[in-house]
Amino acid sequence: MATETLTINEAAETTGWSPRMLRYIESIGLVVPERSPAGYRLFGAAELQRLRTLRELLNDHDVALGEVGFALRLRTEASLSDAVDAWLQARPVRPQGTTAADWLKREQAKHMRLLGLTTPT
Repeated sequence: MATETLTINEAAETTGWSPRMLRYIESIGLVVPERSPAGYRLFGAAELQRLRTLRELLNDHDVALGEVGFALRLRTEASLSDAVDAWLQARPVRPQGTTAADWLKREQAKHMRLLGLTTPT
C-alpha cells in the first residue's frame, strides 16, 4: 500500500466520517476511492478533499447525503432527469365529468391500492 493513501479506517479517523458512512458515500457515487490489488479502499488527498468539501456542502446548504446523491443521479441518468422534469411541470387535472368529491375518492382509492390497504367506504 502506498504511503500517499489511507485505509478506510485511517480515512475515517482523519475525516470524522465513520467507515460505514464512507462506504455509503462510495455506494451513492459521491467519493469513489481507488482499490488496492487486494480490494482495499485507498483514500488519497483527492478523496480526502472531496470528503471535506462534501461536509462543507452539507453544512452550508442544510442538505443530506442522499439529496446530494440524488442530484448526482439527476446529472448522470437522463431518463431520471427527464421523468423528474416532467413531474415538476405536470399539473393535476380532474378527469372530465368527475366531481371534486369523486376525484378525491378516486385518488384516495389509488393510494390505498398502492399501499396494499383496503379502500375506505
